[in-house]
Amino acid sequence: MRTTQDYDVGSTGYAAGAAYGGDGSGVGWVVFAASMLGLSALWNFFDGIAAISGAHVFVGNAHYVFSDLNTWGWIVLCLGILQGAAALVVVTGSEWARWFGIASAGLNAIGQLMFAPAYPWWSLAMFAIDILIIYGLAVYGGARLRAG
Repeated sequence: MRTTQDYDVGSTGYAAGAAYGGDGSGVGWVVFAASMLGLSALWNFFDGIAAISGAHVFVGNAHYVFSDLNTWGWIVLCLGILQGAAALVVVTGSEWARWFGIASAGLNAIGQLMFAPAYPWWSLAMFAIDILIIYGLAVYGGARLRAG
């Protein structure tokens, strides 16, 4: 029977196992968080474009914390770009990338709660995904500290 030691992780183009300590503990959560950061970035990018263009998928008479739907479109678009960058650097395995991913997911969670008047159910779903991303990136750091 083959074990994980029989496979050369680096030859497949995926080196996250080696980058995150080599033992594989917590790598699943990190990969999950990175992929969800990427998906969240795409969703925010397209939501931002839809809000900027004045698409009719948002609640029209919603009262925002400040400004209007166009401003929130730009905010969500920028959050999407920030999360896309975070998704790309999280797989590198560096400590700052993990904290950058946590910070971008936290900012997006706050932004989604403020965007809730325009698209309530979607904003709450995105908030839940952001919480899972934060958990996925934070749980790995705890595993590393306990092992060291």
